[in-house]
Amino acid sequence: MDLPLLIEPDQLEPLLNDESLLILDVSSAENYARFHVPGAIHIPPASLVCGIKPATGKLPSIEQLNAVFSEVGLDNNKHVIAYDDEGGGWAGRLIWTLDVLGHKQHSYLNGGLHSWVNEGHPAEQTINRGTTVSYNSHIDHTPIADLEDVLSLLNRKDVVIWDARSSEEYAGTKAVSKRSGHIPGAVNLDWLELMDRERNLRMVDLDTLQKHLNSLGITRDKTVVTHCQTHHRSGLSYLAMKLLGYPDIKGYHGSWSEWGNRQDTPIEN
Repeated sequence: MDLPLLIEPDQLEPLLNDESLLILDVSSAENYARFHVPGAIHIPPASLVCGIKPATGKLPSIEQLNAVFSEVGLDNNKHVIAYDDEGGGWAGRLIWTLDVLGHKQHSYLNGGLHSWVNEGHPAEQTINRGTTVSYNSHIDHTPIADLEDVLSLLNRKDVVIWDARSSEEYAGTKAVSKRSGHIPGAVNLDWLELMDRERNLRMVDLDTLQKHLNSLGITRDKTVVTHCQTHHRSGLSYLAMKLLGYPDIKGYHGSWSEWGNRQDTPIEN
C-alpha cells in the first residue's frame, strides 16, 4: 500500500478494514484501554527500550524486538500506522525502531490519539491481539548513533547534533543525570516546539519548521544526530527530519542518560 509518511485521520478512517494495515498504538496502557483507533494493537512503550540503567532508552536486543513484533503480527507485507497519546514521541521512536529493523512501510497518524478522538473519529475499547507470526529481522546500524559514533563526530562541520530536551536541561540548570549540560556543539530545539497545540498536537507546519531548523544550522546537507534523555522525545525530532526529507539522520539511543552519567564524556553548559 502506497501511503504517505504523515497520514491524517480523515485519510485513515476509510482504510480501517484494510488487512494490509497494522495499526500500532504506543500510548499508555490506561489510554489504550479507555479508547483507541479501531483495530489498533497496543505496544507498551517500555518494550521498545532496553530498560537497563543508566541508559534505559537504549535499543533492546534483537531477540526482544523480534519477540515484540512477532506478537503483534508484523511481516514484510504490512504497512504500519504508528500513533501515541502525546504528540509523537513514542510513535517516532517506534518508526525509528522499524527503520533500524529495515521495515520501511510505515506512517505516523498526525496528532495521534488527540486528533483522532477530538475530531470525532470512531474509537473502541476492545483489546486487540495480533496474529502471532515468526518475525526475524536484523539490526541496520545506519539510523543508530552509539556513544563512540557521537564522540567521533564532534567538531565536524558536516555534522550537527540536535538536542531535543528542554532549554533548562540543555543549559544544565535542570539536572536529570549525574552531570548536567549538553554535548559540545549541540543545538537545542525542544521537542515540544514540534507540536501544534491548536491542531490537536499535529506536527507544526513543515515549511515553517524547515526555516527554523535552517536558522539553527540543522540543515539537510549535514549528518544530523538527535537525542534527548532516553531517545524518546527525540523520536519526534527524528520523525520530523524524515518528514522533511533529510537524507542522513541518526538517533543517539544512549542519549543524555548515557552521556551525562559517565565521567569521561565532554560537556558544555
